[in-house]
Amino acid sequence: MLVAGCMTGSTRGTPEPVATANAGVPLTAGPRTRAELTSYRETSRYADVVAFLDSLRGRAELSFGSLGKSTEGRDIPFVVASRPRVSTPDEARRLGRPIIYVQGNIHAGEVEGKEALLALVRNLTSTRAGVLDSIILIAVPIYNADGNEKFAPQERNRASQNGPEMVGERANGQGLDLNRDYVKAEAPETRGALALFNAWDPHVFVDLHTTNGSYHGYALTYAPPLNPASPLGGFTRDFVLPNLRARMQQRHGFATFDYGDFISDDTLSKGWATFDPRPRYGTNYYGLRGRISLLSEAYSHDPFPRRVASTYAFVQEILSLIAENSTIVRSLASAANNLPGLWNKPGHMTASVAIRSAPAARPDSVEVIAEAIERLADSSRTEPGVPRGRKRTGRFTAVRMPVYDRFRPTLFAPPPVAYLLAPRDTQAVRLLRLHGIRVDSLAATQLAVAEAFVADSAIASPRQFHGHRELRVAGRWTSERRELPAGSYLVPTSQPLGSIIIYLLEPLSDDGLVTWNFYDNAFHSGGAYPVLRVMSDPRPAPRTVQ
Repeated sequence: MLVAGCMTGSTRGTPEPVATANAGVPLTAGPRTRAELTSYRETSRYADVVAFLDSLRGRAELSFGSLGKSTEGRDIPFVVASRPRVSTPDEARRLGRPIIYVQGNIHAGEVEGKEALLALVRNLTSTRAGVLDSIILIAVPIYNADGNEKFAPQERNRASQNGPEMVGERANGQGLDLNRDYVKAEAPETRGALALFNAWDPHVFVDLHTTNGSYHGYALTYAPPLNPASPLGGFTRDFVLPNLRARMQQRHGFATFDYGDFISDDTLSKGWATFDPRPRYGTNYYGLRGRISLLSEAYSHDPFPRRVASTYAFVQEILSLIAENSTIVRSLASAANNLPGLWNKPGHMTASVAIRSAPAARPDSVEVIAEAIERLADSSRTEPGVPRGRKRTGRFTAVRMPVYDRFRPTLFAPPPVAYLLAPRDTQAVRLLRLHGIRVDSLAATQLAVAEAFVADSAIASPRQFHGHRELRVAGRWTSERRELPAGSYLVPTSQPLGSIIIYLLEPLSDDGLVTWNFYDNAFHSGGAYPVLRVMSDPRPAPRTVQ
């Protein structure tokens, strides 16, 4: 049952006043973060984070773990907070509460999440009051541990950010942007996170960032999963975010809005646009897993203490809202396991899955708060977080404009009963299993109606990204009854991660295994795609009489 009095409907409305500066987060008994100890002149190094967490180890509500080792050999710590304490996924499930996973520092120059999460864990365990009787929090304060240690002046690593003076860098120890790695899972951080997702199955995923763009009037911007195939994307957009926006304004004085940037800083009326809907991004990926997924973006041009405060408040309100709506959150997650927009029951598909999308053709037109930025007569002058030769004015105006904050499907795939992979296709099978997908092996030859994809064209991107030249193909499917050889791998779609399966294995998907070059040899040599759609239940092949 939804909480009485909660606001519902659009995440937008009449712009609220811009909140005044807030000097950091509340202080309670216990250790101080590096940011707090230095009056927010500095952010935590890896050793500071580890020492801070170690100082909390005596608290009864906390258990500790690691996602694994980073490329450079650092443990990636996480802490589980609950009353009573839980140490394993089985213990968590027995409590019957929503599990909320929150990570900071995926881009290590964006340091607000790291500081806010450390302070939040301390504060939640400094008193008997609070949400830990109603939810389980998994906090990962320093997801990109290697990038965090590449300290350099903020002007180099985060040019438009308003402090602190020294911060880490965006990439991990391999030089990868971890928020583009959720499909291909090449980084140890991603693989560690996937293992945790598979074991704990959090009901809510929260990714804490700092925006790096336009001058607007919001302390924080947010987004639901943007991919149209996300089973709970609508609930997140239409219930969770409107309530969070109202609470941030009413309880903390922070104005918030849908994440994006002005399309043109010189002509604001052109509109406001969000980011990419593909599942390589963490928020979109986790939404495809059939769970609530939230992006948080503190306002980079605000002073560092205010950015930490707005991030802290946002996470605090997420925990509170989910705790108050525990029953519906758990019910929706359970339903998404069995009804993720794909089928009514295993083997009986009823709808297609969107595997490509585009910005909504007719966006809403709403008022967005913009700040006036003035050019200085002396173009060499600098101001924190503002390009050289410009200054913030503190003058805010509500400008009506189109807001491109959602996407419409442009291509669908009909869900098959299963996909069939060849016995040699062990690399793809390993990746599917990393995502938590069940992959079976055929002990004997089977018969079924199957579809094969034949490519008409295959175009590789002229630019490398993460060491890949992303591939896009076009072609057609043909159908016939055929043998499925013994030793082949069968991937049933009637399992909880059905949306992920289809997105990964459809050749026309905008972010699948074909995109990331798993099948380049087949396409470049003119061969057929070696993954089949199995459209009927496989049956044993007739025995051959000698």
